[in-house]
Amino acid sequence: MSVMWAATSPEFGLFHPVERRSEVKDLSDRFNDLRSCGQGYVEVRSPTGEFPVLSLAFRGDHAVVHLISDAERMFLLVGDGIVPSSAEVEVPIVDDLAAFTGDFVLDTDRAWGVVHDFIQTRAADPLGEWREL
Repeated sequence: MSVMWAATSPEFGLFHPVERRSEVKDLSDRFNDLRSCGQGYVEVRSPTGEFPVLSLAFRGDHAVVHLISDAERMFLLVGDGIVPSSAEVEVPIVDDLAAFTGDFVLDTDRAWGVVHDFIQTRAADPLGEWREL
């Protein structure tokens, strides 16, 4: 199964916005390289449509997942309770760190599972509860 994706470069630590079309294994390899670096940002979508796009931003064991459903609508996946809702966590969004409350923070492994499920099903609704921004 192929997927379109763009991600942080493990060599330079900056987001490389040029999309690639590859097998899921290549994306998984990039994610594992970024895990070794401790942080990263990944965007994925189906090769058959511009939307939806799912993004995963993580730093250490904390991650945030965004859904861009079309050119004008964006959502955040509700967190899994790994961080109290009153706490803030910073993750890289493209090339800058952004703070999110614990309400939207997931365990990085769980977030990667969400991305993997999205790639397999091409659907975001079954992945969890989304809040529109």
